[in-house]
Amino acid sequence: MSAGHGHGTATGQHRRRLVAVLVLTLGVVGIEVVGGLLSGSLALLADAGHMLTDATGVAIALVASTLAGRPATNARTYGLQRAEILAALANGLLLGGLAVWVVVEAVGRWADPPEVATGLMIAVAAIGAAANLASLLVLRGGQRESLNVRGAYLEVLGDLVGSAAVLVAGVVVATTGYARADVIASVAIGLLIVPRAWSLLREVVDVLLEATPRGLDLDEVREHIRAVPGVVDMHDLHAWTITSGVAALSAHVVVDEACIDRRRPGEVLDALEACLGEHFAMEHCTFQLEPVGHRPHEGAHHD
Repeated sequence: MSAGHGHGTATGQHRRRLVAVLVLTLGVVGIEVVGGLLSGSLALLADAGHMLTDATGVAIALVASTLAGRPATNARTYGLQRAEILAALANGLLLGGLAVWVVVEAVGRWADPPEVATGLMIAVAAIGAAANLASLLVLRGGQRESLNVRGAYLEVLGDLVGSAAVLVAGVVVATTGYARADVIASVAIGLLIVPRAWSLLREVVDVLLEATPRGLDLDEVREHIRAVPGVVDMHDLHAWTITSGVAALSAHVVVDEACIDRRRPGEVLDALEACLGEHFAMEHCTFQLEPVGHRPHEGAHHD
């Protein structure tokens, strides 16, 4: 028997903010790629890659909110919600590959750094910094209300740091002639990428391996379920994540004879749903109610 079937992954009312930031970021990425190729600045190319991956993250959130609204089918009972996880996996691999490329390229340039057109480098970096500041202003109003917007806000903040690093490197090269400043800035941006790539891939692997959602204490869940009136015991408890913001839980719940004789299973289900919804914000729960003594019939594969 099931209780609660919420499917909210959402960007909600802040969707327009995210779309605006996505368009602005992609525009700057294009400018930085062209600027990096024309000026010879590896730092500009690294920052463009950094911003592209952040734009991809925003795009994933937007696409996920659309896919989450599509109806389930007999072939895909959760709809296309896991598409977000697959896209996040691709994004994480792209991030990791980009970081490796930047570091390898920087090592190759260290011994003989190429000449950089600092005027173009500084101008493009300044455009990037200005665009990042504009994006922060767009997101500021919603970053306290939405996790998606908060995540995008922090990503843009990281982009601003990257653009500032490129700007400083350009000024150093222009004023001192120290060409390795461009290489140092590119490595710094590459190192900014690594923790995010690692974190993203770790979260994706947890979802694909159906690990217990972060922050959910199953021992505490067991205590709450056993405290519901009519419940004698419980077993075979599982919790997993379908996609970002959508956790699911299932359990076999043993109820007393009075519950069965007086036909009160509905009351127990309502109490279980209310308990897990209130204490753990679990909206998608499936419970199998069983009489005392039923467990030996379930086989050895049940916990």
